[in-house]
Amino acid sequence: MSDQGAVRYQRTGAVAHITFDRPAARNAMTWTMYEQMAGACKQVAADKEVRVAVFRGAGGKAFVAGTDIGQFRDFKTAEDGVEYERKVAHYLLLVEELPVPTLAVIEGWAIGGGLAIATACDLRIATPGSRFGVPIARTLGNCLSVENNALLVSAFGVARTKKMLILAENLTAEEATSAGFLAEIVPPENLDARVNELCARLAGNAPVTMRVTKEAIRRLLHAGMPEGADLIRQCYGSRDFHIGVEAFMTKQEPKWTGS
Repeated sequence: MSDQGAVRYQRTGAVAHITFDRPAARNAMTWTMYEQMAGACKQVAADKEVRVAVFRGAGGKAFVAGTDIGQFRDFKTAEDGVEYERKVAHYLLLVEELPVPTLAVIEGWAIGGGLAIATACDLRIATPGSRFGVPIARTLGNCLSVENNALLVSAFGVARTKKMLILAENLTAEEATSAGFLAEIVPPENLDARVNELCARLAGNAPVTMRVTKEAIRRLLHAGMPEGADLIRQCYGSRDFHIGVEAFMTKQEPKWTGS
């Protein structure tokens, strides 16, 4: 893979900016980018001057359009899927556990792993044309971990989560707002100013209060989380998963077998 992309970190005053930079591929995440995101999270956690962390996609057309599908061609067994979901859960936990408030700024697509990253953030704003979904039931034939399902259910509710996962429909910014997922919809020309306003407000709030509140909510979400590796093995070990990946890469319609 020639274009591994990058996740760039920059601090401006009390605000850490984490940017997904692979616009030619709608910022789809490679392993390199996941590792760089982990590194950026560690920088935020270690820097006592940081009061807010902003996650944003480069290019203005996507936040993150999932994990790069080409990487799934290397999967041979169901255990590859289990390991992948464990790795993703680890990266998302680093975002969830950040000791400062996190803001996802979404322009365009927040799909699959990108939606999970945005959901792991504390607050989200988006431009009017943004779309949110996990259309794996009509594309790859894989599944989410129990942890990722829990994140989506907590953010969207059961009905809308099933609409995204089972019906494989993407939600509009208006639908995401009515579900409580988005704090607000912001016109593109006002986006930077609104980000600055929100960061200034968050940076002025009591840091310890926000930190313990975030952690309390995280513990509630993860309390009693059931094991789900058996479900992951069913999908990633299926013929349909490999059919879905090849169909996606060759721009064909997958012909599902149910096996």
